[in-house]
Amino acid sequence: MKKTIVTVLAVLTLIACKSTKNTASDVKFVAPSGYNLNASDLENAVIYEANIRQYSPEGTFNAFTKDIPQLKELGVKIIWVMPIFPISQTKRKATGGDNSKFASEMPKEEQHKYLGSYYAVSDFKKVNPEFGTLEDFRNLVKTAHENGMYVILDWVPNHTGWDHVWIKQHPEFYTKNAKGEIIDPINPETGKSWGWTDVADLNYDNQELRKEMTSDMLHWIKNENIDGFRCDVASNVPLDFWKQCIPQLRKQKNIFMLAEAWEPELAKEDLFDMVYAWEGHHTLNKIAQGKEAVNQLNAYMKKRNEQYETDDILMNFVDNHDENSWNGTMKSRLGDAEETMTALTYLLPGMPLIYSGDEYGLDHSLKFFEKDVIPKQKGKHWELRAKLGALKKNNPALNGGKNPASFKKIKTSNEDAVFAFEREKEGKKVLFISNLSKQPIEAKIELKGNFTEYKTGNNISFEADAPIRLKPWQYLILENK
Repeated sequence: MKKTIVTVLAVLTLIACKSTKNTASDVKFVAPSGYNLNASDLENAVIYEANIRQYSPEGTFNAFTKDIPQLKELGVKIIWVMPIFPISQTKRKATGGDNSKFASEMPKEEQHKYLGSYYAVSDFKKVNPEFGTLEDFRNLVKTAHENGMYVILDWVPNHTGWDHVWIKQHPEFYTKNAKGEIIDPINPETGKSWGWTDVADLNYDNQELRKEMTSDMLHWIKNENIDGFRCDVASNVPLDFWKQCIPQLRKQKNIFMLAEAWEPELAKEDLFDMVYAWEGHHTLNKIAQGKEAVNQLNAYMKKRNEQYETDDILMNFVDNHDENSWNGTMKSRLGDAEETMTALTYLLPGMPLIYSGDEYGLDHSLKFFEKDVIPKQKGKHWELRAKLGALKKNNPALNGGKNPASFKKIKTSNEDAVFAFEREKEGKKVLFISNLSKQPIEAKIELKGNFTEYKTGNNISFEADAPIRLKPWQYLILENK
């Protein structure tokens, strides 16, 4: 992979901008060129969600940047950075849930600790000073590129914070009630507020808003050399906006687009490269909790094949910032099935996600509006993800990008507990055989041949219809010889 080419002009400009302010438009910076997304990298990529605030005690760009080289050990090729923008002071949240409170409602001596939601943006062209400077962010991007990784920004197109610059300059950009008052976002399914009271809803009927939003996104591509966006609640934004916006972004540079949405139409017509495997995520949770059996996972895979086109990428995940903070840790949701379900996110077609801290065995729900910190001690969780990442990287049978490996279900005599399948590409095969239940099982599998078990390196032979015994939540990853 080519490293970033820094021109003499860019170097001189960087030197001249040592005292840069946070306002990107105030800085005359020439972004390094020569680093463009290569579609082949998507075939074996792992995506990493970086929670800058909670990643380190410092909570800064620089503290994260120094660890970027070691993410290569995990097979990471895309770094999704949670929103880096300044957070609104007006209606800044202190707590979540149905009885959420604003920081201004808390005791005065405590108000300083409530940092608010990343997703209540006050300016799309600045960086949050809590994280560092714009120059610090540029160094993060540069370091990622030098280590063969791409950086995508978490973008919030559906709403802004209540003191965003547009509130005063362009109130016509916002949704208003019958009284002419700007409102918070409405759930289209219920017609009622989501409860996201710390943000103001944007109205995409306004064509000037569409131009401004596209322009702000282009700014980060043109001037800061980022490689794409993860778009928050992308399905709540009109589809025709994405059809207008994304082609303009792609004219500037080859980029990677991730939608926080499952809808297949968002992945069509060269719009988003990847969407969320939400149904798959919920299915894994329910199976781990004994609420569903393996036949639901088989049904999901069949439905997935029917809904999406071959070159649509789905993001497989057992954790992310919302799940961890609001729905519990992986351990609390998955229990003894945690390792098996994690392995499945790497073996199923698509791209696996690592959320900050998962690689260290994060076992507490991170605070969302306050400072917190993840553990940083490498152990079995790092080793597992490093091993799975290496398999994903080195075996084309796990390709999951625009030219994915095939997926074929393997029949078993116990369809309620045993989940087995084969992936194949370029003569390479990877098989996954698992007991997705809390009971030991014995089952016959339609499989014959000699294989190497990836985790242990042991040779395993299968005779046609010979029974196999599996412990609760045990899984095998087999490679053909």
